[in-house]
Amino acid sequence: MPRALVDSFGRQVVDLRVSVTDRCNFRCRYCMPAEDMRWLPREEILTFEEVERVVSIFVHHFGLQSVRLTGGEPTARAHLPELVRRLAALPVELSMTTNGASLARLARPLAQAGLHRVTVSLDSLQPERFAAMTGRDVLGQVLQGIEAALEAGLHPVKVNTVTMRGFNDDEVVDLARWGRELGVEVRFIEFMPLDGAGEWSAERVVPAEEVLSRLQEVFALEPMGARGSQPAERFRYSDGRGTVGVIASVTRPFCGDCDRARLTAEGALRSCLFSVTERDLRPLLRGGATDEEVAAAIEAEVAAKWAGHAIGRVTFVRPTRSMSQIGG
Repeated sequence: MPRALVDSFGRQVVDLRVSVTDRCNFRCRYCMPAEDMRWLPREEILTFEEVERVVSIFVHHFGLQSVRLTGGEPTARAHLPELVRRLAALPVELSMTTNGASLARLARPLAQAGLHRVTVSLDSLQPERFAAMTGRDVLGQVLQGIEAALEAGLHPVKVNTVTMRGFNDDEVVDLARWGRELGVEVRFIEFMPLDGAGEWSAERVVPAEEVLSRLQEVFALEPMGARGSQPAERFRYSDGRGTVGVIASVTRPFCGDCDRARLTAEGALRSCLFSVTERDLRPLLRGGATDEEVAAAIEAEVAAKWAGHAIGRVTFVRPTRSMSQIGG
């Protein structure tokens, strides 16, 4: 029987975010550092067999319930459907977060391999603004990828939008209306200090309450009940035409309900997105350790999980890794 994987605050980990590569096909300032990115050598990245083994240990030892594939950009990993096929054989909900640039080509193969659902990161519907943000003029390609995901049955398709003051906060209503018409749930996320350029400031954060206020000026919204361990506060449109969400990760942190751990592309286990420490599992995986020994290392790292990120307090310590190196 699996045993509960809990931290010192009694929070149980049942959700694992797995970064399958540190590479990306975008040049997003939010994720990547301003200087040239130095990619990890291929031999330092976990193999599909190693990823499958870690996830299997989480499932069989600790009752893991969900796995989300992240990056970098997960679709930049060669033969990704093969990894999905391996993980889909385990009793978990399997999802992926992607920038959507390759979804038009990969949505159906991923769905056929066993992927259940997908979340696409999209911060603007304006082509010039999108190109400035990502370094690539491929907004149309991403929008086609979202439609391909819907057609492939990767339901629900969700869209994550990081709202930033002075950049895209004027598009809140436009993005919500677009998602409502297409049948995808747009979730507006407060800007967090995980940008590679190191340009985060509290002044650039658009509070979730402000986003909701703007939406409610145009749409009638109804809350969908308690958030639980999920990060998004969700609302349905009163006329029944879809849902929308906000993630108040800065102004109303939900660390006390967090049920996640993260595995980086090279095998470092992180108990929190904002951790300043991590447990390297790769030497165990490649050094002949038993599954029980790997499980013990996982337990030790989760047991050291701290209370919360403390953004906005004098005690806050910014992680040395950017989002592209951690995996969302």
